[in-house]
Amino acid sequence: VQLQASGGGLVQAGGSLRLSCTVSGRTFSYNTIGWFRQAPGKEREFVAVSTRTGGATYYADSVKGRFTISRDNAKNTVNLQMDSLNPEDTAVYYCAAHGVGSYYTYRSYNYWGQGTQVTVSS
Repeated sequence: VQLQASGGGLVQAGGSLRLSCTVSGRTFSYNTIGWFRQAPGKEREFVAVSTRTGGATYYADSVKGRFTISRDNAKNTVNLQMDSLNPEDTAVYYCAAHGVGSYYTYRSYNYWGQGTQVTVSS
């Protein structure tokens, strides 16, 4: 499985960005895809996940109500719409394919994209 994340950039507080993760190498509908982020000096943390059928989505409390994860099975992509961004959202964002175990820990994901930088200025 290969994943390619894109869409990061610099935005002012209160602004929006849309990240995309394109998945290849395996039938997309079989993949549960998650988004994680990692700020300098911090551990990689869970942001959101879309289950393989797209029927369930889960979010970290810190982004609930501001971020929306969605998937387009026809395009093999999982998108992360990020609204009302604040400086605490600044991090490198990664998409990953879930293996086994909890959705909420990076240890359960065994394929990763290269990451895309999101910087929110105050």
